[in-house]
Amino acid sequence: MEFKTDRLLIRPFNENDLQDVFHLYNNDATCKYLLHDKWTDENKQEEFHKKLENNVLTKETPLNLAVVSGAEVIGDLAVWYTEMKDTVEIGYTFSQEASGRGYATEAVSSLVKRLFAEYDVHRIQANLDARNEASQKLCERIGMRKEAHFIQDFWSKGEWTDSIVYGMLLSDLD
Repeated sequence: MEFKTDRLLIRPFNENDLQDVFHLYNNDATCKYLLHDKWTDENKQEEFHKKLENNVLTKETPLNLAVVSGAEVIGDLAVWYTEMKDTVEIGYTFSQEASGRGYATEAVSSLVKRLFAEYDVHRIQANLDARNEASQKLCERIGMRKEAHFIQDFWSKGEWTDSIVYGMLLSDLD
């Protein structure tokens, strides 16, 4: 999958993206609500290789896409099928420098439209750490509905955390 928005190119990762992606994930604040710790010099090649491999969405394999502004990767979009029929989950990470410019809204909104149109999915969902207010606002901006708030249901980085589930159907698109 590759497409353009007004300001961005969304495409699979390539070998030249390593340093930009390392910059993205070598940040405690960016990784605070993610399931993994920040990348290090020791694990960056291994972690990045996974993103290179995830270049086609199938029922068995997730998809990672680079969000490119100019010549720089400023974000990472992820999509994978859940165990429920025709349902995908999305995830996204953007650099601190890209924050507040509408890039995440532009990229994720375009992604969900393509998933409905090209993959004929029935439902798209996002599972978030409840403390991640920016991610909640993004889900709401693109038309997702808050469907559940689970209390201390997830053990993450040494503590019990709440999680929130957002979801949308094709009929929820504006």
